[in-house]
Amino acid sequence: MAEAAACAAASEIPTDLKRAAQAGPEDLLAADGYIFCAPENLAAIAGVMKDFFDRSYYPVLGKIEGRPYAQMVCAGSDGENAARQTARIAQGWRLREVQPPLIICTHAQTPEAILADKVIPEAELSRCRDLGTAIGAGIAMGAF
Repeated sequence: MAEAAACAAASEIPTDLKRAAQAGPEDLLAADGYIFCAPENLAAIAGVMKDFFDRSYYPVLGKIEGRPYAQMVCAGSDGENAARQTARIAQGWRLREVQPPLIICTHAQTPEAILADKVIPEAELSRCRDLGTAIGAGIAMGAF
């Protein structure tokens, strides 16, 4: 999902795709906008994404207000709580949501399905690319 969105955004603007474990405050400060992408685990954002937000929140507070963001959540069934968590963090940073959360459900409900590698259908990846294109174009045009 993240790769699809980043590749599409890169057709509009310079784009840097980072895993949460490797990203930090300096990446937020350097960017003109953001697409936060995370799996939902146990009705919450994944721990590695929470760690990214924990490490980055205060160092950029007051320095990135008004920048555009969107988010994508890969969920087993719902994804709403993970989206709310990210939106609350973005609200604290005073980011500007430019699109509602894109939640893709894998419908993984058994231990085997939850632990298995996920394959996102092409139609859903197309939605991720559309989000990336829209964010990239909006930034490139100065609309955000």
